[in-house]
Amino acid sequence: MALDQTSSRGMPPLTVGQQRSRLCSGLHRRAFLQVGASTVLGWCWSRWLAVQAASPSVPTGSARAVILVWLWGGPSQLDTFDPKPHAPLEYRGPFGTIPTRISGVRFCELFPQLAARTDRLAVVRTLTTVSNDHGIAGTVGLTGSGAGGVGLDGKPLPGSPQPALGSIVARSRAGQRRQGAAGLHPFFVIGGKMHQGKKPIIGEGGGVLGAAWDPFRLEYDPVQGTRIPALQLPPELTPERFQHRQGLLQALDDLQRQTEQLVKTQKLTEHQQRVLAMLTAPQTRAAFDVSQEPAAVVERYGRTRFGQSCLLARRLVEAGVPFVQVNWSDHVEAEEDAGDGGWDHHYRNFQIMQDRHAPWLDHSLSALLDDLHDRGLLSSTLVLAYGEFGRTPLINDKAGRDHWPDCFCALVAGGGLRSGCFVGTSDAKAAKPADTPLTPADLHATVLHQLGLTSEQITSLGLTPQGRVITELL
Repeated sequence: MALDQTSSRGMPPLTVGQQRSRLCSGLHRRAFLQVGASTVLGWCWSRWLAVQAASPSVPTGSARAVILVWLWGGPSQLDTFDPKPHAPLEYRGPFGTIPTRISGVRFCELFPQLAARTDRLAVVRTLTTVSNDHGIAGTVGLTGSGAGGVGLDGKPLPGSPQPALGSIVARSRAGQRRQGAAGLHPFFVIGGKMHQGKKPIIGEGGGVLGAAWDPFRLEYDPVQGTRIPALQLPPELTPERFQHRQGLLQALDDLQRQTEQLVKTQKLTEHQQRVLAMLTAPQTRAAFDVSQEPAAVVERYGRTRFGQSCLLARRLVEAGVPFVQVNWSDHVEAEEDAGDGGWDHHYRNFQIMQDRHAPWLDHSLSALLDDLHDRGLLSSTLVLAYGEFGRTPLINDKAGRDHWPDCFCALVAGGGLRSGCFVGTSDAKAAKPADTPLTPADLHATVLHQLGLTSEQITSLGLTPQGRVITELL
């Protein structure tokens, strides 16, 4: 099977504005206003720039950047990093286990590369969450709180939606001007907006911090390359005119020329000019352009959407972005269930794990850890990989596993945290924590601690500190 995680959805690689009537400058006023009203290119990014000068001192800690690998849909703890080889077959499943470099810890046999790299990571085996609904658990996983979350029933939970972890990091780093950061937005998401059953998930953005701290979104397609969905393609520019890297660079060239004309002929605010200047800057182009990587590096990550998204995340961190989130998929469902390859394996769990999900995750995440280590970035870049919940220990009658919020796993690496260790022990069937129950809020508190963000600084942002720092990882 070819390593092509998802096919093109018919979207162009880069879009630069819907247009109906031209200005003499070459860019329509409607197109510019559309870009200017965009969540990240106009109001949000401009507000972020405006806030920078007034920001308090930037927190400093062991970590300087975070990469969150979001395994949307909920991987099985038993078929990944907490297998139970002595449990009955209807619980343990058909896969064997392999030793890791952590004494007493075994992984599912489908993860040999990660098992060989456990000296660079830690395993948290006793995460719990409050709901078995993707929408609610997804909100908790991304924000640490269920406030404002909406499940499949469409009824929001009480409270205002809290900011995503990436938004908190972005806000806390607002005053930071890192060498080589090229003025890039401090929070990127690589992947489309997440949903279940076409219902969007609450918690991907700034929440009560405001839309200024929503992420800048990129998408990577194995055929089309990097795409910027916040921009829209002019109808006279057909997708056929944009091919791979050349399309991305040509579109940015065009936008840069048009921006220069707008500055001369229209009254743009200083922040709007800086937004467009950032988007067209050579450093921005370089960060977005995965094709600059040597072929061996591209192959090491794997030519899947997920693999190349991980490579793009490394490039963004290297360019100075403090928080990058890589979404495994947009939809929770597997491709066979009208999804786009999520981890919600109610059916054919073992076939999908063996054929696609386990090899891709093992291949690409191990490549990311190696690449960060080899470039001297792992000690200052905190990497997390987890989903919104786990899967039922008991296999269902469709050779799948259902939702299970009571016990699941996370991999944590870098950022000054301990490696070669595990935190928490689950019971004999990976159904409940036998000790050390932890929550996504505890993971978030640990990330913020490693970034040097104190509870007082969190409170000064108008937020209530949540969770406890996982001291076992320090």
